[in-house]
Amino acid sequence: QVQLVESGGGLVQAGGSLRLSCAASGSIFSINAMGWYRQAPGKQREPVAAITSGGSTDYADSVKGRFTISRDNAKNTVYLQMNTLKPEDTAVYYCYAVRRANNYWGQGTQVTVSS
Repeated sequence: QVQLVESGGGLVQAGGSLRLSCAASGSIFSINAMGWYRQAPGKQREPVAAITSGGSTDYADSVKGRFTISRDNAKNTVYLQMNTLKPEDTAVYYCYAVRRANNYWGQGTQVTVSS
């Protein structure tokens, strides 16, 4: 089992920045990839960014150039630096981890961007 705990969400004005953190614990060896999804009210959950164990990254088109995903292997933590935030980035952000074909999810953290 992998446990994921997110932090760093909050309320920010448009154009501002936030950094989300996701700390992994438990059976963290053999985690293949980690990343972030988000879900806005009335919408489906959508992928935002991902990073593999080798350090390769991938981003949704809507956040490219504004968001950066990174990882600190020593702290078993993944970060999502979000810059130039827009009201449409408002959502609950969920961290996930993929380990041996199993997906694990955090509890989610709310990000609200005011116009």
